[in-house]
This record gives sequence, C-alpha cells and structure tokens, in this order.
Amino acid sequence: MTARIIDGSAIASEIRAGLKQRVQALVARGVRPGLAAILIGDNPASEVYVRNKTRACAEAGVHSELHRFGAGCPEREVIELISRLNADAAIHGILVQLPLPPQLDAEHILQTVAAGKDVDGFNWSNLGAIVAGHPRLVPCTPLGIMTMLEREGIAVEGRNAVVLGRSVIVGKPMALMLIARGATVTVCNSKTRDLREHTLRADILIAAVGRPGFVDGSMLKSGAVVIDVGINRLPGGKLTGDVDFASASQAASRITPVPGGVGRMTIAMLIANTVTAAERIAAV
Repeated sequence: MTARIIDGSAIASEIRAGLKQRVQALVARGVRPGLAAILIGDNPASEVYVRNKTRACAEAGVHSELHRFGAGCPEREVIELISRLNADAAIHGILVQLPLPPQLDAEHILQTVAAGKDVDGFNWSNLGAIVAGHPRLVPCTPLGIMTMLEREGIAVEGRNAVVLGRSVIVGKPMALMLIARGATVTVCNSKTRDLREHTLRADILIAAVGRPGFVDGSMLKSGAVVIDVGINRLPGGKLTGDVDFASASQAASRITPVPGGVGRMTIAMLIANTVTAAERIAAV
C-alpha cells in the first residue's frame, strides 16, 4: 500500500478563495477585516511565519499590521499595546507570535488578548467553549486538521483516533474536537507506556510531538490516516515532520506531507478566524 497524499496546500488555496468572497461581502458593508501581529525578538522561524501570515492576509484582502518589539522589551509595553489593539475597531484579530523571550510571561500576555479577537484560540474562554461543545474561535492547527479531514471525506464518527501530544495549542483542543465529532480518542504523551500498542489501534493518528521522524510505519495500523503536525528543521536546514514519511506512507492510506500539509492549513485558519471575528462584530 502507498498512501494517498493529503495536499494541504491545495485545500488551503480553496479556502483562501472562499475567504476572499467573505471579505468582499464585509467590505461592501464598510468593514475590512484586520489582523494585528505582534513579533517579539528576532527568532528566524518566527520571522518566516509572520511573513507568510502577512502574505496570506494580502491575498485574502485582509488588512494586516505588524508590531515589533526587541527581545529585551518589558512585559508592560506588550500588554499596553494589546490593550490598545483590543479597543481598536479596525482590528478584529490579534496574534502574538510564539515563542516569546524567557523574561516574558507568555500565558499572561496571551490571556490579555480579548476573547473576541483571539484568533489563535488560546484564550481560556475560547478553550472552555470547546469543552462545553459550543466552539467560538478555535486554535488554528486543530481547526485546519478537522477541515482537512472533512474536505477529504474522511469519516471521524466511530473511529479510533490517537493524538500524540498534549499541548494547549494542538493536542488538547484536537482531542476535544475529535470527541465532539464522535471519535473514540486516546491522547498519548512522553510518559505513555507501550506507545506502539496505542498507535497500532488508531484509524486516525495525529502526531504533534516535535520530534523528527518519531512515528514510523511499524507503529501504524494498516490503512490508517496519518496527520503530521510536526515542523522540525534538521541540521542541514531541511524541514521534516514528526512522522517518518517513507515508511509511514507504505502503511497508511492517507498522509500529510511536511512541508505542504498542516502548516498551510494553519495559516488559512488564522485568516478564517479573523474573517469570522469581523463577521460577528459586523452582525452586532
């Protein structure tokens, strides 16, 4: 068996085309969706991510702003900026690019972003809404994965799903969203014993552990759907995922590549959340 590749780039392009129409409808009503990104320090990967997000905004017709701080900036200045952006009617989404320098309290800063403008979905109010079954603004990567599964016609209800990773950014909201769709979900982490016993039962496996090539074909049930969230840069500069693509693609029925998979969907969902936030404000 050779797995069919789930083309995240193609799906993301389709989504962005639909977003353009929604943006145009808002502009016709006098509302242009706006996204403000906050970049602190000079992390090269963060620079790339923010540049890609800015480009995606331009393609969709979304207004974007980039606010930069030096790596040694005081937390007070960041909080003051977020407070101004919370009150800015032209801004519908606020993105704080992670990771932050060690002197800053990332959790405090993220929780300062107004829930209605929290397009990353990290505010406790938005996370709690997922638990309650009434999602509002949802973390972008899990939302992108659910959208990929839907667009590919992959059934979730009644399937065994295994999520490798328990972060608030991916693992926990991902598990909750799968549960809401009727899957039987197992969440594994670095302390999980006999990990292979769990992964071999997975009809859908989502790898978000941050370890290159962690999942190989021997850990997969034949015909499993494999979603690789990892983006790891090897010493030579090559990007690779958490899944060993060569061996996993021989066991899986479908698989996402790195790059060109989940990462493109994450950016598309960030823009989608910004447009959704603008639509909700426009409807008030």
